[in-house]
Amino acid sequence: IPSNGSLWSPPRSYIYQKRWVKLDADYLRYFDSEKDAYSKRLIPVSSISRVTSIGDQKFEVITNNRNFVFRAESDADRNEWIRTLQQIAEERKSKAPERTSMSLATDSGTEPADKSGFLELRGFKHKLFVVVAGDKVFLYKNAEDCRLGIGITYIEMNVGNVKEVDRRAFDLTTPYRIFSFSADSEQEKEEWVEAMQQSISEALSNSEVAERIWAVESNRSCADCGSPKPDWASINLCVVICKRCAGEHRGLGPGITKVRSLKMDRKVWTEELIKLFQQFGNAMANEFWAANVPPSEAISPTSSSQERRRFLIAKYREGKYRHYHPLFGNQEELDRALCVAVTTSDLKETQALLFCGASVTCDTGDSQCPTPLALAERSGQRLQMEFLLHNKTSGWFGGGVGWAELGGLPSALLCRAEFSRRWCTLQDGVLSYYENDRNAVPNGEIRVGEIVCLVNNPPQAHGIESTFEVYTEAERLYLFGLESPDSAREWLKSIAKSFVHPCAEELLALDFERLGRLHYKGGLTLERAQEGWFALASSTLHICSEDGQRQEPLQLRKLQELWVVGTQWGLGGAWPPAEASHAGRTLYIQGERKLDFLGWVHAIQKAAGSSGDTLSEQQLTESDVPLLVDRCIDYITQCGLTSEGIYRKSGQNSKTTSLLEVLQRDARRVRLKEGEHHVDDVANTLKRFFRDLGDGLFTRQWAPDWLWATALEDEEAKVSEYRQLLGALPPVNRATLKALINHLFRVQCFSGENQMNTHNLAIVFGPTLFQTDGKDYKAGRVVEDLINHYVEIFNVNDQEMKKQQDEIMAIMKMREASSSGTQQAGDFICTVYLEEKKTETEQHVKIPATMTAEELTFEILDRRKIVMKEKDYWSCFEVNEREEA
Repeated sequence: IPSNGSLWSPPRSYIYQKRWVKLDADYLRYFDSEKDAYSKRLIPVSSISRVTSIGDQKFEVITNNRNFVFRAESDADRNEWIRTLQQIAEERKSKAPERTSMSLATDSGTEPADKSGFLELRGFKHKLFVVVAGDKVFLYKNAEDCRLGIGITYIEMNVGNVKEVDRRAFDLTTPYRIFSFSADSEQEKEEWVEAMQQSISEALSNSEVAERIWAVESNRSCADCGSPKPDWASINLCVVICKRCAGEHRGLGPGITKVRSLKMDRKVWTEELIKLFQQFGNAMANEFWAANVPPSEAISPTSSSQERRRFLIAKYREGKYRHYHPLFGNQEELDRALCVAVTTSDLKETQALLFCGASVTCDTGDSQCPTPLALAERSGQRLQMEFLLHNKTSGWFGGGVGWAELGGLPSALLCRAEFSRRWCTLQDGVLSYYENDRNAVPNGEIRVGEIVCLVNNPPQAHGIESTFEVYTEAERLYLFGLESPDSAREWLKSIAKSFVHPCAEELLALDFERLGRLHYKGGLTLERAQEGWFALASSTLHICSEDGQRQEPLQLRKLQELWVVGTQWGLGGAWPPAEASHAGRTLYIQGERKLDFLGWVHAIQKAAGSSGDTLSEQQLTESDVPLLVDRCIDYITQCGLTSEGIYRKSGQNSKTTSLLEVLQRDARRVRLKEGEHHVDDVANTLKRFFRDLGDGLFTRQWAPDWLWATALEDEEAKVSEYRQLLGALPPVNRATLKALINHLFRVQCFSGENQMNTHNLAIVFGPTLFQTDGKDYKAGRVVEDLINHYVEIFNVNDQEMKKQQDEIMAIMKMREASSSGTQQAGDFICTVYLEEKKTETEQHVKIPATMTAEELTFEILDRRKIVMKEKDYWSCFEVNEREEA
């Protein structure tokens, strides 16, 4: 098939002139001669609608807007040109059907214009319309021809060089010709030179990096405006962006975003950085940066530079649309969490922590690995290292905003970051701060009616002995510090008294960590949220309603569930019943201001977790048993009662350590599952918890008395002494001991199978519970006595015993069924439909007795490869249907 050859092309007078014509996949071009490098005319193949023969070796190329007549050397040659042109035009149409616009950006298959406008070109009477697009420069007679796509020629910039000549003129030099251009002004000339130099750089660039990064679907469009095939990136934010957005990113400064080209900055793109972008992707980045973008503020590929600039400032500099991390506002906790995250592969967590204020260079407390970067290196997390390296000098958001103010008592106060010294007064409901005590005009002031929250920080939280925070309705945070704890406490109480409503004054008597007003719903009033005053003291949340009624304090460590609804700034929690006859309580707390509410969320989550190594500092069940102990006992009761050598065999040390860490961090979130956790590992975890327990289960005060009681020969006297000692233990220790001995009583009921009778269990648990070296036989004797006299010592009534015996019988039956090959009750095959009851949405799932609705939902979504987004809500329904003939 000929792609070039000689044809006669008529000028306007229709006197044919011989031209050299070339045809490729994109253009039909004709030249003065075969030796010319640049054409006199180019016609986009995509604009050709049809080609027809008009006799005498002539044929007509018909485009959507103009017709071109050519004459070949012979009829055979003409027919060959017609066939070839028709074939290529059809192929082009099949690849890109329906091309209505003849613009350069769409029909000629090139990139959108980087710069376009009129320039004078030596050798032409009139100005030409010039377009710089990607790695080419196109010349058109006028703007209309550009719109139609019918040009004069294009210049491949990989052989080009730009040189300034004078104030308005510049040359584009190629090996084949020098194009001497002249602009209307010096500024215009500089813009054209810059655009052409950029085009040369792009022409000489390598697209290998871009292709690898574009392999991730979300990276094929700009993270900010959605433009296709973005070839720029912010290497510290890990977003791929288009050229126009890249220009606005540069305006934010390198402290916020570091812009590099995917094609030109080859030295930057190490293998680790490419892998980081492949794993991150624009999707993950925007889950954080663009979590809450209102449709009215989003930008598109056609947005102006001003719109882009405004959006990017809000998105990256102000963090307006961020998905805030729960620890936002607490620098110490953010840094601690970052040190943990960098040792894992969880880049998403590291991103959220870092861009919500965690310090890249924070002190890890590890002399061998003093920085998060060193921790990541020791853990072999190379992508974490790469991410941290590129953000080492980024200036990110700290927890506090605003400056400072205070009042009332004559004292000097320190404010904010370096804590500039200010004189503060609290008078007539206004907290004012001055340059010094001689100034009559304050530097600033806060009206106490605008205060929504006070926070009493731990000692030395900000490098000063005592600090506290004031949050206002305008979402500003003011940080104050004093060297005297008594003075700080006095200021805090004075400010609190001035802004807390009289109906909630009783909260002021508490040694609170956080005090403020929030909206909440609970009990029978779920229709309308009411305002209340909240005070957090240790692990107890105190509430006074707007009508002055003080509600029963909530013990946060006894929370059954705690969840956050980020889009509504809501926090929900479910508590066990206060009394056995009452239903459990559910409370929904809502916030109107992001800054102070996130502080409440973090504080409540922290108070609801385990805070130390004693029993009373653990997360608890409604019966005052540590949740960690309850989880382990429950799992072994279900899966390990018949396991040979249970508690005698040691589990894997690494798995025990890992499991104990996650249970101590937040036992509420841990679900022990058969197949995922081995019974010996769980049993070892329980033993290690008691062995490492601060103050021990029997307490240092009473442990010697328990050991002494074993010497009593009279069994009744011994049991009586044990009962008295039991009553002397703290409530949590007493409840935990009863739960553990109850469990061991069950274990020895299966001693025929597990080989762990009362004596064997006592040998294992005696030294563990009394935290001895195992040489004192009396420790084992105490445990053996407690199991043997379980009913009498713990005052177990007939109803409790019958319930326990029924449970033991049920477990025995389940195990017998399992060993005989009979399917366990509760393990069944269920048909699940996703959204619609259709064959193509059908899934068959084996559902064990322990599977929850949440676990079933996640399994179905995983099977169908459906990614859960933050604002998605999935529900699982059980439907009973009667099949009738």
